[in-house]
Amino acid sequence: MPIRIPDNLPARPILEGEGVRVMSRSTAIRQDIRPLRIGLLNLMPNRPETETQFARLLGGSPLQIELSLVRLKSHQPTERSAAHLDAFYRDWEELKEERFDGFIVTGAPLGMVPFEEVTYWAELTALLDWTEDHVFAPVFVCWGAMAAMHYFHGIDRTRLERKAFGVYQHTNHKTGSPYLTGLGAEVPMPVSRWTTIDAAAVEGNDAFDVLLSSEETGIGLIEEPAKRRLYILNHLEYDRATLREEYKRDLERGEEPSLPAGYFPGDDPSQMPLHSWKPYGHLFFTNWVHEIYQNVPFEWTSTE
Repeated sequence: MPIRIPDNLPARPILEGEGVRVMSRSTAIRQDIRPLRIGLLNLMPNRPETETQFARLLGGSPLQIELSLVRLKSHQPTERSAAHLDAFYRDWEELKEERFDGFIVTGAPLGMVPFEEVTYWAELTALLDWTEDHVFAPVFVCWGAMAAMHYFHGIDRTRLERKAFGVYQHTNHKTGSPYLTGLGAEVPMPVSRWTTIDAAAVEGNDAFDVLLSSEETGIGLIEEPAKRRLYILNHLEYDRATLREEYKRDLERGEEPSLPAGYFPGDDPSQMPLHSWKPYGHLFFTNWVHEIYQNVPFEWTSTE
């Protein structure tokens, strides 16, 4: 089955050009199927790029997916993205009474700004509370994962001595996990962050299972089974060229970024980057969608 997204969303022609099956609202209504409802709170500045990345991965499932794009009213958009948000996104307050089978909170380029000083922190934490009763299976990505770990469990982050930047092999610590089915013993993950979380606090907490970690960059994926939460510290959703564009941007700003590790063939930035994580990203999100499908009731009123 295809993914259902707004008809005029810029991601649509890109996905269709890649062979991803995209469904219109009218076609979806004709099918006597309850789609899985997935929400995406997109906190990234380049929203069309991020929504395309996640829609691509969700669209790889054989199940029908209805993707809702969500925003926070207190998260002020750039002038460039305001029209896009108005056209395709719903304010979180509009859907507070609705329920979602899955919900993704993206990263945000906020570095070490204290969480409580983020302008939209109050509204974000209200949304995090809302996921407890209105989302069957949440996923938090990069900054979103660190924010959720801080809010739900008081686990802090620290600044790295240098930016973790590149594609790093992560050890699969739980090959029997339904989320990691078929991924193998080593999983490449794109990493781009200046911060990390307190690994000892995670590993010493019985609420968590560390699923993926790297010797170089630490924990990459955490499961909180009792809450069906996943915390992804890295970026399986990234496109082939995402790290290259970030590297070029930093060079143009006059910075001296490190070459992204394990990314360019022969560490030559003039070469087309490798896309070693692509099948892993597709398989991981397909596994996540299937795990929701296998466990969520047809009609549900509680996440318990």
